Amino acid sequence: MKRRVAVTGLGVCAPNGVGVPAFWEALAAGRSGIGPITLFDASGLRSRIAGEVRGFDPAARLAPKTVKRSARFTQLALTAALEAVESARLPEGESRDGVAVVVGSGIGGFDMLEREHAVFLARGPGRCAPLAVPMIIPNMAAGAIAMETGCRGPNLCLSTACATGAHSLGTAFDLIRSGRADAALAGSAESTISPFSVDGYCQLRALSTRNDDPERACRPFDAGRDGFVIAEGAAVLVLEEWESARRRGAPRLAELAGYGCTADGYHQTAPDPEGRGAVRAMRAALDDAGLRPEEVDVVNAHGTSTPLNDPAETAAIKQVFGAHAYRLAVHATKSMTGHGLGAAAAIEAVAAVLTLMHGVIHPTVNLDTPDPQCDLDYVPHRARRAAVRCVMSNAFGFGGHNGVLVFRRAGEASG
Repeated sequence: MKRRVAVTGLGVCAPNGVGVPAFWEALAAGRSGIGPITLFDASGLRSRIAGEVRGFDPAARLAPKTVKRSARFTQLALTAALEAVESARLPEGESRDGVAVVVGSGIGGFDMLEREHAVFLARGPGRCAPLAVPMIIPNMAAGAIAMETGCRGPNLCLSTACATGAHSLGTAFDLIRSGRADAALAGSAESTISPFSVDGYCQLRALSTRNDDPERACRPFDAGRDGFVIAEGAAVLVLEEWESARRRGAPRLAELAGYGCTADGYHQTAPDPEGRGAVRAMRAALDDAGLRPEEVDVVNAHGTSTPLNDPAETAAIKQVFGAHAYRLAVHATKSMTGHGLGAAAAIEAVAAVLTLMHGVIHPTVNLDTPDPQCDLDYVPHRARRAAVRCVMSNAFGFGGHNGVLVFRRAGEASG
């Protein structure tokens, strides 16, 4: 018998809401967090819009020294982690010595790297920030969370592009099921809204250029989509062994029931057009959870709003679910948050848990004219009330990295 794993805490910093209550209220209302880039002068770029975490004040939760010594992606991760720990009512003291931290980032402190490199070029050696290197490296979010919370179990950073959050949660899930940890803080963070980074994605022709209508720029599954909208953010979930959480009276918000992980082995940036890696990951997650395809009610899609991803993901869902694909609700959180890159899958995992908790399926906004190749029920425009028992959350990253999570309502029987 595999150990069951409960989700007992949630924390999030997203473009459409800092903190779980604000995030969920925005999702349910169909409110976008995408707007013009304000973190730098983007006037010379083809894409000048992003999902920034506006109004984020790290000093509201973090000590001045911590703020001074950390990059923005770490500050976002710390803020989300502290919220998750508080909501889980995680005991303090020596009991945290065995709590794992698995928090990844696709790129790390890219914005800080760019700034400090400019200082180096302009002023020469010896003038950049003394802590520039430890502030930039992707694993510093995980390290800082351990320092801030006292969670000193296995401490890991995964970096698998847009699948980072799913793989971080899946790795933490496996640590708990194997007995290497009884609890874990798991998630991911990203903040790469900087001139060189955004221009790099522009060079790939990956970003939307709907600059005059930013809130409607991210259009998953719509015939008029023209690319994803870059975003930042962080999300952390507290995972605990089911019986351990029950004994301490922790709030069991949902169950993380299954995890699938595969590679396309196909292309640097494009998905396998036949969806073979995605199909195998979804099937692996269902097998791991002991669930039949028809037991899934909702798929939180990767749903990037790119010409290649959306039809490929739709086709993969049809392969996995067969006729049941047309009974599923398939929705795209990125339609309101933009694409948070390494942070995206963790943010969407929080959305999946909230969907189970509230019995509300948030909408896919901006879906005005469905692509003929995308013919499933994408919950357009308005949220929908439903008795949701099980949510699958998909994440597919550059390099062909695929990660799929299956969450089950806390009251459902184990498979």
